[in-house]
Amino acid sequence: MEGFTIFLLACVVIFFFSTFRTVAQGTIGVVTTFGKYRRIMMPGLNFKLPFIETIYKRISIQNRSAELEFQAITSDQATVQFKALLLFAVLDQQEETIKNVAFKFVDEKNFMQTLVRTVEGSVRSFVASQKQAEILGSRTEIVNHVKHQIDQTLEMWGYHLIDMQMNDIAFDSAIMKSMAQVVASNNLKAAAENEGQALLITKTKQAEAEGNAIKIAAAAEKDASQLRGQGISLFREEAAKGMSQAIKQLEGSHIDASVILFSMWTETIRHLAEHGKGNVIFLDGSVDGMEHSIKQLLAMNNGGLWKGNTPT
Repeated sequence: MEGFTIFLLACVVIFFFSTFRTVAQGTIGVVTTFGKYRRIMMPGLNFKLPFIETIYKRISIQNRSAELEFQAITSDQATVQFKALLLFAVLDQQEETIKNVAFKFVDEKNFMQTLVRTVEGSVRSFVASQKQAEILGSRTEIVNHVKHQIDQTLEMWGYHLIDMQMNDIAFDSAIMKSMAQVVASNNLKAAAENEGQALLITKTKQAEAEGNAIKIAAAAEKDASQLRGQGISLFREEAAKGMSQAIKQLEGSHIDASVILFSMWTETIRHLAEHGKGNVIFLDGSVDGMEHSIKQLLAMNNGGLWKGNTPT
């Protein structure tokens, strides 16, 4: 009797643990009955018919990743090495979606193999339409092309592609070397063009500055010449007025005009001595020379230098 009680108690314990199942957070249980799909179990404690219902598979609904490394050939026959990272997840928690995830593929390995090959094929089809010079700047276009190509297929499998990152795009060493040479030559060309433009601008600005300086100097010389001419004209006018007044005074005092001529001759010698820039002045300072100069001045006077006691 005691042994039967222990057996009954053991059966109750086994039945209890066979009746309830726990599904972890982030996963969904797929339940089958004698191998046929029956229902899904959400995270938490779930009831299960013992010996009839079986948890066939636990589907993770968390984000998953996969690394890819493959080659592709461009339209101009350049081999490109790709390293990419896929980020994907189950589309949603709907029953039909979970059924597709659970039963579309034999196992996880077959699904991952198909996913990787599908992505690689989509990338290769895009790269085959591009030239090598266009690939390095087409990361975003490649990702958009892949997502557009495989999103619908992944939905049929119960998944969706969250993101795809092209971590590395590399060519063969010979191609990389030639591309580096092209970049270097383009940089040298751009530097030479910039240097030429800078030199041209410098020369142009210098020429403009020199031209403006010449214009300013010419304008200043013109103004100076006008001022010198005006000064000379005023000097002559004032000198004529002074000489006219002096002659009037001499005539009024009955003094010979040769006196003022002699004064002019001596003032001229003094002015030359004070303001002359030469080192030597050739001047006949003898009495005969003075008399000769005064006679010439008188001859100029008699010839019409003064008419009506007014200089002409």
